Amino acid sequence: MRILKLTALAWLALATAAPAWAGEGDGRKPNVLFIAVDDLNHWVGHLGRNPQTITPNIDRLASRGVRFTRAYCAAPLCNPSRAALMSGLRPTTTGVYQNDEDWRPAISRDLPLTTAFREGGYEVLGAGKIYHEAYNRRDEYDDYLADSGRDPKPTGDVGVGGIKFAPLDDAKDEDLREWKIVQYGIDQLERKHDRPFFLAVGLHKPHMPWNVPRKYYDLHPLDSIQLPPHREDDLDDVPPAGRRMAKPNGDHKAMLESGRWKEAVQAYLAAISYADAMIGRLIDGLDRSAYRDDTIVVLWGDHGWHLGEKSHWRKFALWEEATRAPLIWVAPGVTTPGSVCERTVDFMSLYPTLTDLCGIETPKHVEGPSFRSLLKDPASAWDRPALTTFGRGNHAVRSEGWRYIRYADGSEELYDEAADPYEWTNLAAAPEHAARKSELAKWLPKSDAPPRGSD
Repeated sequence: MRILKLTALAWLALATAAPAWAGEGDGRKPNVLFIAVDDLNHWVGHLGRNPQTITPNIDRLASRGVRFTRAYCAAPLCNPSRAALMSGLRPTTTGVYQNDEDWRPAISRDLPLTTAFREGGYEVLGAGKIYHEAYNRRDEYDDYLADSGRDPKPTGDVGVGGIKFAPLDDAKDEDLREWKIVQYGIDQLERKHDRPFFLAVGLHKPHMPWNVPRKYYDLHPLDSIQLPPHREDDLDDVPPAGRRMAKPNGDHKAMLESGRWKEAVQAYLAAISYADAMIGRLIDGLDRSAYRDDTIVVLWGDHGWHLGEKSHWRKFALWEEATRAPLIWVAPGVTTPGSVCERTVDFMSLYPTLTDLCGIETPKHVEGPSFRSLLKDPASAWDRPALTTFGRGNHAVRSEGWRYIRYADGSEELYDEAADPYEWTNLAAAPEHAARKSELAKWLPKSDAPPRGSD
């Protein structure tokens, strides 16, 4: 079968013409390809944060629509981030703040995005990690890949303490579960569907362990690896609540003592490149399908990841590296190829924007606003900052130029992101910035629900 490739001109023509599903009175709705990527921070080519990253397929997708340069999670860890995005309810409403808190009692079956699409006449399909996998509710879907198997394990060394990584010398791409998850998506795109579909495909990589075929390590030779910008005294002006989140005497101390920091960075880059290859397979499958012209594509990472910035590893913090993630939208007839949106958004807007685009009534419980206007005109007015919560009472407000953090004990951080993109200088105590703090603090949540399971 001959593979069809859309040229840039073809995509431009597609974007400026009314899509097939927008015809007056025909009642047709767009399909949705909803791509979630686990632990993918902003180390992707089109965001420019790390020049070492190799993500040609994610960047190819970004070139087809709108890429957001300031997109932030609702919570910097898997379970509450995904529960918030999928339900439309922030952690401060549900009380789901941590990975070990079951979201299902707090979010009834009538609330999620999947339910809105099913009730809107869609066939809802899924594979891989959409919710945190400790708490699945797969009856929200009409069909879900039952089992993607397990990844092969490396032999010998497996990393440094809790930071797990090693190349797989004998593994092929298809030996990892991501291959099977993506293949499910491709198979669904090759099927004939009698209804519009909502197809969710959730990749696990680059979540640890960073065990991927060696060829992806070879893309990032160890002798060329550069460490992320960092300062040994970075936490000196951070209040104790922030230092406790950083845990500098844990992962970071172990990494410094091991002398393997560059190896860990190489491993994370390799895992990103593997995930990118799988995303390329999925996008190629869409391009070959009958649905290539009438499918909205959304790609998002569930939160960021630190690799030694601020002496911190993993997510679990309220700084830029932990909270920022890729967000790409391709909506035929709405987005223009090559568009860049520099407005600050958070992922609570994904639910209402999708329902808005697909002609589905947005449920009243949804707490985020639609940013459909930004898809049409990325430079249009938008006065809302992004809000991220980590644990009860700890919040970060991110505007286009500033980040304000307030911890549950009242301590604060304030960063000028234009002058200080790695957040090395905490300005919260500077009197000249009191008005700035006050303005950003207006966006803090008015209440904080108790954690799930607490008395």
